Amino acid sequence: MVLIAGAGPVGLAAANVLADAGVQVTVLEAEPRLPENLRASTFQPPTLDYLARFGATQRLIDMGLVAPRLQYRDRKGWVAQFDFGVIAGHTQHPYRVQCEQYKLNQVLAERLSTLPNARLEFSSPVTDVSQDDASVTVTVEGGKTFKAQWLIGADGGRSRVREALGIKLDGFTWPERFLVASTEFEFADVIPDLCDVSYFADPEEWFFLLRVPGVWRVMFPVRPEEKDEEVLADESIQKRLNRIHRLGRAYEIRHRTLYSVHQRVAQSYRKGRCFLAGDAAHLNNPLGGMGMNGGIHDAISIGEKLAAVISGKAGVDELDRYERQRRPVALEYVNKITIANKRNLEARDPEEHRRWKAQMTRIAADPALARDYMLQTSMIASLRRSECA
Repeated sequence: MVLIAGAGPVGLAAANVLADAGVQVTVLEAEPRLPENLRASTFQPPTLDYLARFGATQRLIDMGLVAPRLQYRDRKGWVAQFDFGVIAGHTQHPYRVQCEQYKLNQVLAERLSTLPNARLEFSSPVTDVSQDDASVTVTVEGGKTFKAQWLIGADGGRSRVREALGIKLDGFTWPERFLVASTEFEFADVIPDLCDVSYFADPEEWFFLLRVPGVWRVMFPVRPEEKDEEVLADESIQKRLNRIHRLGRAYEIRHRTLYSVHQRVAQSYRKGRCFLAGDAAHLNNPLGGMGMNGGIHDAISIGEKLAAVISGKAGVDELDRYERQRRPVALEYVNKITIANKRNLEARDPEEHRRWKAQMTRIAADPALARDYMLQTSMIASLRRSECA
């Protein structure tokens, strides 16, 4: 039996992998029901390839929006555009899908409920973890305990599993926070040739436009000295939106969120019979859409390895490969790329910005360079690197 802490996309993906392999699995979710908060919304090509085994990819496409291109601009106009079609020979899904992550959670939980060897326990926040040579015991709020052979901690950035195991997160927190506001205003009507995924460089205030069904999600950096209540106030958000396009009337704001941004990786992804995955193991800024996707890749990796070991198809040493494969991806790919994305968008030195524009233009114009760039951006390159470890 395997216990999983956290019924987000990572925990539920791992649970489906294990249940499909015939493993008894119990998912412990802290909340009384599946949360419907607006968090990640980008599904990368290899993630769609993975989720197809659960019948989830077509559901996401049906509920979401297919984004075949991404674009870089600055306040003066166009910089470069990239088409996922250049990697069509490397994936069954040469595009991103934009759909709120909670909808994936619902699909995976619904599927899990049909499997007799899986169960989902709500209102079960982890309070303690202990283990011996043969088992792991998890205590949840109220004192109830669960015992299994293995535990996957997929309980988010403030992971109680990670805390109970005494594993530290190395890295840093950005001084800026990120504001996300959603509006129904159609930016494509006023910004010519706008892609559904568009990054705008600006030394004063960069921004990111991401279309999901029904709204544009707009991301801005927030200076450290700005107070939360001021940032989230209508007047402040209207001012930021009007820097993109002066509307002449108030934007209708459907949703607003302000959050801290981290670049951190756990010192270890494993301690004895316990493993970390997703945000419990690594945190990064969202520029590039890699956090949730990397977590789902973690889930498939550890789920498949545990299933192989439990079934006797692989020796227990197979589990050592999980950290060797997945931790370098967080350090060498996800951290590196997302940090570079942020710094390129906010560069204040005109010469640095000019070099970035020239580099992106050159890459987009060269088919081989564009393909290699999109293999990295889509996370296919990171998966190939991990498979070699």
